[in-house]
Amino acid sequence: MSLPYAVAPGAWRYAAACFVVALVAAVIAPLGALIAVALGVGVLWFHRDPNRTPPESGVLAPADGHVSVIRKEGDQLRIGIFMNVTDVHVNRAPMAGTVKTVEHRPGAYKPAFSKASDRNERVVIDCGEYELALIAGWFARRIHPYVEPGDKLIRGQRIGHVSFGSRADVVLPADYSSDDLRIQHGDAVTAGETQLIEMNQA
Repeated sequence: MSLPYAVAPGAWRYAAACFVVALVAAVIAPLGALIAVALGVGVLWFHRDPNRTPPESGVLAPADGHVSVIRKEGDQLRIGIFMNVTDVHVNRAPMAGTVKTVEHRPGAYKPAFSKASDRNERVVIDCGEYELALIAGWFARRIHPYVEPGDKLIRGQRIGHVSFGSRADVVLPADYSSDDLRIQHGDAVTAGETQLIEMNQA
């Protein structure tokens, strides 16, 4: 099979299970085999990982999807992006930085577009000046960070993906305010390319 893009790490493992079922079912249940093949191809498509070209400046969207959260938390600004099933689910660094900690936080599995998802399971990547959260949804149960403490990030770098879900948040330093935003609630954004805020970043 030839794909016009790469796929996220681990995607072939999910797809392989479907293809094995298809092989087993091919003789006794041809229709079932076709369904299994279609599911396997769908898994690879869901985990597609196209290249992105970051603009020269600005705080970038960490995920593909639609802006679902914009709110102040103390003196910091949180921007959340809901990833629909049709969106690319590979997440990218919005700014340069150094990973301080990568922490898994257990929680609920509420729909990621709802307010209740603030209590969902997540992996929080603390980069000192800013923080990223990869958040599970009602169906997404596998969060895969690619980075570890000590890693130096560049803008637009791949930092992880959520299999079959859900939401990615960035919590920005106090230097940023909602007045600086180039996006608003409901806007469609592209990971590593859409500028959330246009300011020079290293």
